[in-house]
Amino acid sequence: MQDDGHVLEFRLPDLGEGLADAELLSWSVGVGDTVELNQTIAEVETAKAVVALPSPFSGTVVELLAKPGDTVPVGAPLIRVRNDLAVAAAPEANGDRRTSVLVGYGPEGEPESRRPRPARQAEPTAPQQDREPSNAGRAAATPGARKLAKELGIDLWYIAGSGPRGAVTVADVRSAVPVSQPRTLARPATTTAAAAPAGSSGEGLIRPAARETRTPIAGIRKRIAGSMTVSARTIPQASTFLTVDFTASMELLDHLRSTKAFSDLAPTALALIAKAVIAGITEFPGVNATWDDANQQIVTKHYVNLGIAVATERGLLVPNLKEAQSLSLRDLCREIGWLAETARAGNATPVDLRGGTFTLTNIGVFGVDTGVPLVNPGEGAILCVGSIRKRPWVVRDELAVRWVTTLGVSFDHRMIDGELAARFLATVGGLLEDPLTLLSRA
Repeated sequence: MQDDGHVLEFRLPDLGEGLADAELLSWSVGVGDTVELNQTIAEVETAKAVVALPSPFSGTVVELLAKPGDTVPVGAPLIRVRNDLAVAAAPEANGDRRTSVLVGYGPEGEPESRRPRPARQAEPTAPQQDREPSNAGRAAATPGARKLAKELGIDLWYIAGSGPRGAVTVADVRSAVPVSQPRTLARPATTTAAAAPAGSSGEGLIRPAARETRTPIAGIRKRIAGSMTVSARTIPQASTFLTVDFTASMELLDHLRSTKAFSDLAPTALALIAKAVIAGITEFPGVNATWDDANQQIVTKHYVNLGIAVATERGLLVPNLKEAQSLSLRDLCREIGWLAETARAGNATPVDLRGGTFTLTNIGVFGVDTGVPLVNPGEGAILCVGSIRKRPWVVRDELAVRWVTTLGVSFDHRMIDGELAARFLATVGGLLEDPLTLLSRA
């Protein structure tokens, strides 16, 4: 932030992620608008999270210094605001350099704790048709909902949100189409249709569909591409697999669903597998490590920040459960569900997405038997869960129909040998074949 007379300049702050830039998604204000202290002025995307930027001062917007879609370096100017009272949340006048951070995020390296659940906003009391848009801001909505609403020509102000904190979701937009206005699907700007013949207005002509669509590599896709490129180039990776009789685990889950302790939850296979993974890490902590190339050290973590890969409309996100080793099975059921819902709604924060030590990805939900995922940079291994389905299986020398799944673990071969990976995976598989042993460890 820079003070030039009464014109104050707000620069992109360090969001506490250790990243050098962020992409500007949208402005919530325009030149000439009046902004208040802590009012949201823009949304940026960095480290796979969409973050709302609050204004650190009040005044009148004089100039917007970046356009939506621009990649803005940390410390670069974003907006200039005229403040006649010259009142601003300026740094201390003691000459110390302070890190600029967003309210609620804190500086990088501060102790992390799970944040409280966001309360859903109350539904508006006035009829929707009486609600009027305001130029001072915009309706809360997920990025996917904004994109779809723009394509359909729908005003988000007239849609009641069902997402976290009352945010409008894609489902809300789709359900509002019949009552808001006729569905008019506009061709996306990235698609180029064939031009009409010269001298023709084009009316009444049937234009052929475009032969290709070009989408700029930006935002989350750019981040994912960069992370996976680093993973493939810098981490020598290997994988090993194990097919597991999951029948006893399925029976346990069915039993838990009927108990009072889980009456308000839906125990899932993923939560039970997460519990087994944490137990496996406790027995083989070497898989919960990172390679420090600069200091030529292997850093073994004695805590588990368990990453849960979540497929969202914006791309793959990997928020993580902090201190997952301290969570019971009931806690894991609740936390995994909440974390996935938050990520899909576009509300995962930088704190949710950074600091993972081991990742769990479930591709079985897409009907796939197994996969070979890439290790996330900064971690040592990732475990992949395939589909859980009934298959013929030999039990006590007799053929039977059992619930079966395939687990696969990819690992950084610089610090994790095949023997360690195999012992870890066998332990996880054994606990899932005899889940009562797993629960006895809680």
